[in-house]
Amino acid sequence: MIVKENFEIKNLTTYKIGGKVKKVFFPETQSEFTEVLREHPGAYILGSCSNILFSSNGYDGEIIVTSELKQFELRGTHVFAAAGVKGPLLSQKTAEAGLSGFEFMIGFPGSIGGDVCMNAGAHGQNISNTLVRVCLFDKETGEVVYKTKEEMEFSYRHSLLISGRYVLLHAEFELKKGTQDEIKSLIERNLVFRKNIQPSLAYPNAGSVFKNPENDSAGRLLDKAGVKSFDLPRAKVWENHANFIVNKGEATSEDILTLMVMMYNAVKKQYTIELKPEIIFLGDKTEKEEELWNILSH
Repeated sequence: MIVKENFEIKNLTTYKIGGKVKKVFFPETQSEFTEVLREHPGAYILGSCSNILFSSNGYDGEIIVTSELKQFELRGTHVFAAAGVKGPLLSQKTAEAGLSGFEFMIGFPGSIGGDVCMNAGAHGQNISNTLVRVCLFDKETGEVVYKTKEEMEFSYRHSLLISGRYVLLHAEFELKKGTQDEIKSLIERNLVFRKNIQPSLAYPNAGSVFKNPENDSAGRLLDKAGVKSFDLPRAKVWENHANFIVNKGEATSEDILTLMVMMYNAVKKQYTIELKPEIIFLGDKTEKEEELWNILSH
């Protein structure tokens, strides 16, 4: 197994932000993954790091990164994928096989582990729509267990995995047969939509900053609250979509948190709605970062 010490985590995060991590494990097989989970129970588990803000202060601990767990298989209409498989890759491969259900995943760079954990979705599709069952590692018992879709407690941006007890090893999905032309047309529409309103990863970002409140859109509220004008020296709110923050270059985690609190306060002041972060903040927080994150996550 690849193990790296004093690893610059910003090289992995889509924000291109984060300090040095004491030790990072990169398992390549499920047996390596379960072994390191048993031997290092306190380690953070990260996938594609696409919805993560990592502290510029780094982390004096251990992290397991699933990016090398790339195994997947198509069997008829069923798809079997390990935790580290990238969503856009599966979207393309299933489209080529004439299978529909993963078109939404073309537009964001998450991996299956994170997508299932957050019940990722876009354009009217969610990952929970097609999930059949999952293979999980139970951190309390050290055992490998299986759970059905019904046992996964799926709701908006939520699943059983959020509690932290279970870690996804691999998942099984059932897609629907369709024509390649229809599927590829939908993928193309999703890509055009993303290109028009979301920053490309050429502008480092971590996707949507805040979750949508019930029956409303965080982007709409933020836009109406005037946050598109928020611009710091190293980070700014994206001018084409008010629910994105981009790293202009050399931004720190404190820069991002400062902008997030400014955005949160603007919506709270105008609408008395307290937005909840969709981004996950990890690492050894400074006192200032702790203070900012407490405002956002209370």
